Amino acid sequence: MVGQTLNQCCFCISIFFNLLFAFFLHFPFCPLLLVSDPRPPPCLPCTRSNQGDPLDRVAEIGLSQKTKQEEQGTTVARTRIISNCENPLWDEHFFVPVAHPVVKIQFQVKDNDVCGAELIGVVDIPATKLLSGDIINDWFPITSNCVSSLKQCPELRISIQFKPVGENHLYINGVGAGHDYPGVPNTYFPLRKGGDVTLYQDAHVPDGMLPEIPLDDGKIFQQSKCWEDICHAIVEAHHLIYVIGWSVYHPVKLVREPTGPLPKGGELSLGELLKYKSQEGVRVVVLIWDDKTSHDKFLLKTEGVMQTHDEKTKNFFKHSSVQCVLSPRYASNKLSIFKQQVVGTLYTHHQKCVVLDSQALGNNRKITAFIGGLDLCDGRYDTPEHRLYRDLDTVFKDDFHNPTFTTASNAPRQPWHDLHCKIEGAAAYDILTNFEQRWRKAAKWRDFKLNRVTHWNDDALLKLDRISWILYPDKNPEGDRTVQARDENDPENWHVQIFRSIDSGSVKGFPKGVQEAEAKNLISGKNLKIDKSIHTAYVKAIRSAQHFIYIENQYFVGSSYYWPSYKNAGAHNLIPMELALKIVSKISANQRFSVYIVIPMWPEGIPDAAAVQEILYWQVLSHAQAHG
Repeated sequence: MVGQTLNQCCFCISIFFNLLFAFFLHFPFCPLLLVSDPRPPPCLPCTRSNQGDPLDRVAEIGLSQKTKQEEQGTTVARTRIISNCENPLWDEHFFVPVAHPVVKIQFQVKDNDVCGAELIGVVDIPATKLLSGDIINDWFPITSNCVSSLKQCPELRISIQFKPVGENHLYINGVGAGHDYPGVPNTYFPLRKGGDVTLYQDAHVPDGMLPEIPLDDGKIFQQSKCWEDICHAIVEAHHLIYVIGWSVYHPVKLVREPTGPLPKGGELSLGELLKYKSQEGVRVVVLIWDDKTSHDKFLLKTEGVMQTHDEKTKNFFKHSSVQCVLSPRYASNKLSIFKQQVVGTLYTHHQKCVVLDSQALGNNRKITAFIGGLDLCDGRYDTPEHRLYRDLDTVFKDDFHNPTFTTASNAPRQPWHDLHCKIEGAAAYDILTNFEQRWRKAAKWRDFKLNRVTHWNDDALLKLDRISWILYPDKNPEGDRTVQARDENDPENWHVQIFRSIDSGSVKGFPKGVQEAEAKNLISGKNLKIDKSIHTAYVKAIRSAQHFIYIENQYFVGSSYYWPSYKNAGAHNLIPMELALKIVSKISANQRFSVYIVIPMWPEGIPDAAAVQEILYWQVLSHAQAHG
């Protein structure tokens, strides 16, 4: 079947379903309500589990393209699992941005099982029926081999609408600016006003090293010094220092080329500085990703494939008042056993942030957060000069890191270029919320592993709303004003919105109810609640861009559903396809538009290693699909 190219759009739906298309749909789904027939027919005995228990029903929504050889599908949404029910009522809604070649939308109803899900039946809706943009709201028969001969077949209630990007006011007015811009919709954290943001390039920028960047009103952008600022903030903290990292390495020194007098304790290594602050009575809590390949036991000691030093850092803080927990990547127990092992072994926690209290007006304190791409570990300290051989015995002493080479060496260093920022104002409290959710989940699993009931994790985090001199947002809608860093009329005022990619397997505090989760813009996935706001923000920005897009990242992999091969690789994010369709739309409109993508020649690691070669191949496929 020949595909037809359509404008971008979205669907909004409410069930577990699979979408199959032979048209290019670039769009969001609008409200889709899926419920089951209130008159349940006795038609599904052949789909019961081997144990003879009532069925655990789940629905999936997917997109697929038809080729001469086969029909390829991509799952774009899932409902929760309803256990032991012959007549399930999901009543779930999804807003699904898609950019797929499709022939039909398919809703699959499945019986969940420990070893995987068994298909019960499907509902197919041709993509052509959606092109009018009208709402489709009706009962549809569920078809399958085991129900086709029955007099009364089960049905599925579906409400679905297609809305092209060109007709969506969310995208036609640009990325968004000005006082009234509401931020990216359908995300967990809202836009926060009255903020202050300090931008950083690399861990350190010596004075005068970079060209001047002119700003409005004749001002010049002032380059700040990331690790030096973090060091000063840690030293000046009075109540709390919370650290999250993919890797946190205790011997690292934050300040190596000081531009001013060091505060007391500023000359210490990171680990010693955190101990120093904890001895002052500051609550110091460190949460590090637990690499399952690293071990430090009596008969088993391994560095770990990723060389994050997680076991070394944990042991360094072992007999101190610093609370350090290693957090594995836990998968939902609703996934199959195989998928749980894949998630636990191959996936990581990649957040990097430092949350602490700092000076506010008067005698008050406030929350400040550092967040971005720089881990507080070896190999990350660098400047825009990116020295390879110089200062190895001074600035970079005991800090050699270059996994590009298979043999140990002292040179050349691996240069490290990354971005970071400091956030003050209401958005910093959203970053604090993220830390608290992560910590409570990790601490819960730690207690479970110890096989004893403990409550230390409940007391590890300060109850800031009980400390009167630490500013904290009120519960009312205007609560942000109590923690704003700048007035709305201040030209230096920032509007900040926090995005993340995380699920309820990694946090504690997501609502469990469907309606409550939808109110927080969380997506369901087999009883797993998912925050995909980073992806939502990417799609919103790309679709809204008017003149250019610049992307800089260590990887560029996505839209595997349209790769020439390995379509089921799992890289289903829309970014490459969204960029391609954006360019196509601008060509059609005869408007100049540029997309700049900057990635390393190869990602970190030995260039000819299997993992690096696989990523490079996937990047080639991602570029190939974008070029048609």
